[in-house]
Amino acid sequence: MNAVTFTRILSVSVVATAFTCMLGASADGLLIENVTLIDGTGRPPVARASVLIDGERIRLISRHSIDPPANTQRIDGTGKYLIPGLMDLHIHLQGGVEVTPEGLLATNDNKSKGIRALHSYLYAGVTSVYDAGNVPDYILALRDEERSGKLLSPRIFATGGIVTYPGSHGSNDFSTLVESWPEAVPALDAHIERGPDILKLTFEERGWGARPMIPILPVDLMQRIIQYYNDHGIRTTVHTSSEYRARQAIFAGIDTLAHPIIQGPVSDDFARLMGAKKIPMVTTLTIGDNYSRLAEHPEYLDEPLYQAILTNDEIKTLKTEKRKEYQERKWTWWMQIMTTIAQDNVRKIHEAGGILVAGTDQTTGPALHRELELLADAGIPPSDIIRIATLNGAVFLGKERDLGSIEEGKIADLVLLAADPTTDINHTKQIVQVIKGGRLINRSELNLPINE
Repeated sequence: MNAVTFTRILSVSVVATAFTCMLGASADGLLIENVTLIDGTGRPPVARASVLIDGERIRLISRHSIDPPANTQRIDGTGKYLIPGLMDLHIHLQGGVEVTPEGLLATNDNKSKGIRALHSYLYAGVTSVYDAGNVPDYILALRDEERSGKLLSPRIFATGGIVTYPGSHGSNDFSTLVESWPEAVPALDAHIERGPDILKLTFEERGWGARPMIPILPVDLMQRIIQYYNDHGIRTTVHTSSEYRARQAIFAGIDTLAHPIIQGPVSDDFARLMGAKKIPMVTTLTIGDNYSRLAEHPEYLDEPLYQAILTNDEIKTLKTEKRKEYQERKWTWWMQIMTTIAQDNVRKIHEAGGILVAGTDQTTGPALHRELELLADAGIPPSDIIRIATLNGAVFLGKERDLGSIEEGKIADLVLLAADPTTDINHTKQIVQVIKGGRLINRSELNLPINE
């Protein structure tokens, strides 16, 4: 052992001892021992690591054993793998809205349905979600309950109502419609007062597939809106589907893209642009795949995650009525083609150094795992997909200081797995334990059919 190595080991031991003394004998906490650590940053896995959690945050990570304070709960991680909590950064929580080919449709407020969906995320190891458009009273109330500790749920980040141009994509009774500047300011102020975590704009004239042409948000108005929200400390995202519109949004100052390009293959220039600008792009491959997958392969509903969150009646309806509907709908087969184009595009952007973020445009935990499968099918390595589903999501939210990776000082949102996800991304389904904010989630007590 050379002097440098000895000094480093001694330093870690001294820090661990000092930290234990600092916490004191009466501290409560959680210690995960002898686990393979996959921290979400893209760094290589670390074998036989120990992770000490105090309250909601990670206090110490060591390659050596840690002598924890009294009252610390210990978890044996031997043969297991620890990753950050997964994130779905594009959902529309059911109970408030339904996602249709025509856009978001407000439904009767059904809080119990929404809570069950939120519990499906926790069951699937998803500890943070971003709702990209919903009835504001519905989603923001649930977000407030989650943050106050009244609701067991993943962390909820939300837009509330979408901001868009009248008649454009996302234009509905619960969106904020703007036509000109500065006349838009009072409506935007009212939206900002609701406390959106991110502004969601739509920049879509359609005209592709079977979709008719519709009005589109003027670029100069979009630029003013982006600046106005940024000046209020609020990040922005935009719904686009073509390279041309994505470029316009990027140079208008948008912070993130809510979807990949699906209307055609991206150019090499655009891939390099995404690598240079580092504009996070949410992948949302699952929404297009969802139709043809049910039409052609309904057996996926027999997988354990789906069996856990769906009732027998729901599964039967999906395999019969809904499947028949999807088989007969031309939209199904159009979206199947577009999904393969989108897969090629996200891989190309990833290879160019762009920031991909996992999101589904759906509303259940298992859908996130399907998204990861589709990214793997696109040719993205599992180790990279883990970052896409964790730390990159925190970057999208602007929360990378607190969330997204397993590092000292960060919030302890974690998932303990029984198999190595860096060799097969499907191993993220082999969940042993979910931890949110340092708290062990009892998956057997979640409000799901498997527990009824």
